[in-house]
Amino acid sequence: MKKSITLIILFISFGAAAQIKLPRLISDGMILQRDTKVKIWGWASAKEKIELNFNYKTYKTVTTEEGKWEIVLPSQKAGGPYEMTLQGNNKIILKNILFGDVWVCSGQSNMELPMNRLKDKYKDVIAKAENSNIRQFLVPDQYYFANEKEDFTSGEWISATPLSVLQFSGVAYFFALEIYEKYKIPIGLINSALGGSPAESWISEESVKKFPDYYQEYLKYKDGTLEKQIEENDQKVSNDWYKLANNTDEGLKSNWKSADLDDLDWKTMNIPGYWADNDLGNSNGVVWFRKEFVVSKVKGDTAKLILGRIVDADSVYVNGNFVGTTSYQYPPRIYSFDGKILKEGKNEISVRIINNSGKGGFVIDKPYQLVSGNDTIDLKGSWKYKLGTKMLPLPSPTFVRWKPVGLYNAMIAPLKNYSIKGVLWYQGESSTKKPSEYFALIETLIANWRAQWQQEKLPFLVVQLTNFMEPKPEPAESNWAALRQQQLNVLKIPNTGMAVTIDLGEWNDIHPLNKYDVGKRLALQARKVAYGEKNLVASGPLFKSIEQKENKLILSFTDIGSGLTSKDSPVLKGFAIAGNDGKFVWANATIENNKVIVWSETIINPTKVRYAWADNPVEANLYNKENLPASPFEANLNRRE
Repeated sequence: MKKSITLIILFISFGAAAQIKLPRLISDGMILQRDTKVKIWGWASAKEKIELNFNYKTYKTVTTEEGKWEIVLPSQKAGGPYEMTLQGNNKIILKNILFGDVWVCSGQSNMELPMNRLKDKYKDVIAKAENSNIRQFLVPDQYYFANEKEDFTSGEWISATPLSVLQFSGVAYFFALEIYEKYKIPIGLINSALGGSPAESWISEESVKKFPDYYQEYLKYKDGTLEKQIEENDQKVSNDWYKLANNTDEGLKSNWKSADLDDLDWKTMNIPGYWADNDLGNSNGVVWFRKEFVVSKVKGDTAKLILGRIVDADSVYVNGNFVGTTSYQYPPRIYSFDGKILKEGKNEISVRIINNSGKGGFVIDKPYQLVSGNDTIDLKGSWKYKLGTKMLPLPSPTFVRWKPVGLYNAMIAPLKNYSIKGVLWYQGESSTKKPSEYFALIETLIANWRAQWQQEKLPFLVVQLTNFMEPKPEPAESNWAALRQQQLNVLKIPNTGMAVTIDLGEWNDIHPLNKYDVGKRLALQARKVAYGEKNLVASGPLFKSIEQKENKLILSFTDIGSGLTSKDSPVLKGFAIAGNDGKFVWANATIENNKVIVWSETIINPTKVRYAWADNPVEANLYNKENLPASPFEANLNRRE
């Protein structure tokens, strides 16, 4: 009996090994790169004969001793749909294949951010998203240190529809719309991005050796032992913290979500705002908020509660009924619920906020309202609040997933056989702690990826950091500005482009919602860098050179288009100058003969100039007449740029 079972197991194992297996990318609905040789690859049993039939031609190969195989198809024009048949010891038919342009869309959360987060801003766009020529492959968020992965654990090609587009990267989708509208060719988006990731996590082991500190850090995680220990400890610390918060929260014990709660002894504060600025001070833990509002008449089957953004996690109740929850601070709080929960007359909202570190509360300058039918009730103003439980801050986790090399191994290496048109890169927020090293990292990353894809001139398009945080009244140092300068320097590398976005941000949100213009500006760069429209004005003004004339600095620019202009004001703003002491002051600035003249009565011998040099340079208004903003920059007369 045991012998029979063993034979069955061996037969099953052999049969499984003999089956052709394809990588996730090679699947129904895929978009393959046009106008270049295309590799189709996979696995089967050792020395198995593989036959591929495509477009009335047959291609043959034999697997290696390791069971690997690949077949290279000749260049194809844009078009489709096609079918492809693979025959070995089993048969696979791939359907609905298109040839077009494939773009890898990588970086951190602003690239990852899906259309689902933008559905209120772009309702009409989403409703019309019915285009089988725009497709996305969503790479699973994973990391791995031991070696380069050969495949993904999940993923499929999905065509854009009003439902599926909610999963698409917002930036990438708007980019695809622009490119498709211009060239009418299929566009494939490989969405391989992870929130919070620094540049070094996207670089291979061999390439990261150029950075000894990052390489040594990577080696600590390579065998997986430290990774497991840290993750288990972080998880335990987090679980224990939240368990204690829930167990000691008086609001949970006493049902503070109830609409009938007696809250006469609760204190009040104005919302939006942070309780650290009120009597509670900088407390972490759980705080409950309540607000009474009046509905004159209940309208419609569905109501919507808009609560801006909340730091960190929230659970929301209307008249004691749960209507929504969010576990971290960044997503907009938009909760749709059954309108029957509302009643004519007085109603009650209860919000339980868990804040594990920093300042907790309601982010200011965001919408706070309830929408019922055509009526909108403003929820800003006085709310009642009470501390549910006070906790020590939760220690910050290690974020192993962001360590060097890990994301490259898991999310980029499996793409290396898949021919692509270019790369869209939106990353930098997580690298602002050390801006001085950023150019070297990105230069290495670009060389690394170009070598991987064996495309020396692979187009690489960067999104420059947008404006963020509170504006400052005087010139000041800024890591965000310093990193933008590093991104500007990337343009020294051939076949690169940059979308300037300092006018598209939100001071209080690291994830601004205007992804349409980001995608559009990337598309302009692609049209010039990747598609060869050399005379296209694809960028705002870029600093070129500096010269001194008496007490003035004269600045020249490239990409001036139809001419330089100061947007929305006759006064040109955003410039600061300094002498040899390096102390910057705001400067006067004018446009003369498509050059910018800057000066200050207080600096006799200016040698340095900065433009839009701030976390949030809201007043900077140098544009070209094509309405594209100038890139921030720093220049030194004594160090020619």
